[in-house]
Amino acid sequence: MDPLIILLVGILVVVGGILGLRLHAFLALLLGAFVVALCTPQFAVEMYALSKGMSAEAATAMAGQSVGQRIATAFGATAGKIGILIAMAAIIGKCMLESGAAEKIVRSTLQITGDGGAPVTFLGSSFFLGIPVFFDTVFYLMVPLAKAMAMRLGKNYLLLILCITAGAAMANSLVPPTPGPLFLISEMNIPIGMMMVGGFLVGLCTIVAGYFFAAWANAKWPIPLRDSIDAPIKNIKALAARDTSNLPGLFSSTLPILIPLVFITGRAAMVSLWPASDVAIMTELEHWVRASVDFLGEKNLALVAGAFAALVQLVRQKKEEGKALVESVQAALMSGGVIILITAAGGAFGGMLQQTGISARIAELTEGYQMALIPLAFLITAVVRTAQGSATVAMITASGILSGMANEAQLDYHQLYLGLAIACGSKLIPWMNDSGFWIVCKMSNLTEKEALKTFSPLLTIMGLVGLVVILIAAKAIPLV
Repeated sequence: MDPLIILLVGILVVVGGILGLRLHAFLALLLGAFVVALCTPQFAVEMYALSKGMSAEAATAMAGQSVGQRIATAFGATAGKIGILIAMAAIIGKCMLESGAAEKIVRSTLQITGDGGAPVTFLGSSFFLGIPVFFDTVFYLMVPLAKAMAMRLGKNYLLLILCITAGAAMANSLVPPTPGPLFLISEMNIPIGMMMVGGFLVGLCTIVAGYFFAAWANAKWPIPLRDSIDAPIKNIKALAARDTSNLPGLFSSTLPILIPLVFITGRAAMVSLWPASDVAIMTELEHWVRASVDFLGEKNLALVAGAFAALVQLVRQKKEEGKALVESVQAALMSGGVIILITAAGGAFGGMLQQTGISARIAELTEGYQMALIPLAFLITAVVRTAQGSATVAMITASGILSGMANEAQLDYHQLYLGLAIACGSKLIPWMNDSGFWIVCKMSNLTEKEALKTFSPLLTIMGLVGLVVILIAAKAIPLV
């Protein structure tokens, strides 16, 4: 069966199941993964495995697995990537809300920006944090601040959530050292400094457009701060009314966020500025420093350290309430567990779509297509992203298709612009086969319908604005 037909069937099953039959997202995604896997011929799975660098024997073994085994493998791979992160982020968020740390940060921010400047502050902060830190980690860390800020303002919850999303998502695809941009610069021979500057400038243009859409969507579909297991509204209200003297200090309040950010950023900087090739000439002290930074900067461990700091903060603030710690952790893990299941099911669905060979099919359809290269790069990436859900896979696929043309063709502009077009194309169109969609949807307590009409258009509009900016820049400043 043609991968495009399988894709269409998968879309109908998942979207129809959630919006039409009102199935729980976890069940609809697993059902979609099962249907897609059942429709995928064995040879397609084998070809996909070979394209990923597996040996012929391993590819044959993978193709011979049952549908259930392949779904479970993809499910487990996604859970392995995000399980600890989501669990620790849920604990950090819950403890920061309960201890008053989030409220302290919000009050301090409002003293500087005023009520009107809060969304712009969230947008800029998430963009800068999204350069060294993965999108999902930035989102996890800033959601409790958005909830506390929305309670204090009494409005603009959706605007704050979309501002966090806009900033972190664009930085993550445009500016190294995150994986997608790093792969692009190696594949397309783009200097890393040039990619950082170009990605930063294009990113600023896109997040401005994202802010205006977010403000419009917030006015058109205002979404209130909702009750949830991990963040009951009555608790946030009580903290908002608490006297400042009863809140923790600003420095200790920021530690659950600063610790993982410093650790992860430090590791990213070390990898960029202190290459592994230098290991042979390092002193014993330098070896120890590098090993320590590498150990602490691993994202799972960094989030664990942040969660520990949040728990210590909660114990100090609620030392008279013996059960507060246990209850907070239990509530956080109950909420986080559901998010992990849904996100892993989304990863399984996306994984099954990838095994159909959809990326190769799209590459085949676009081969020899005589369109200008910049829009073509954007279009290929957008179609692959929409089809299989992963922005990184879409960027890798598109750069693989276009790197030959970028390096051999006599372009009128620097290949940087092709790389930026691929990065912007990877933002279109996030929906239910994307694990990031479910993270944003469930951690911010948006319904699937609300996320589809706010989060998905937000990234799509920013991607399109990025394409326009790139086309203008390539013409005005070709860099060749």
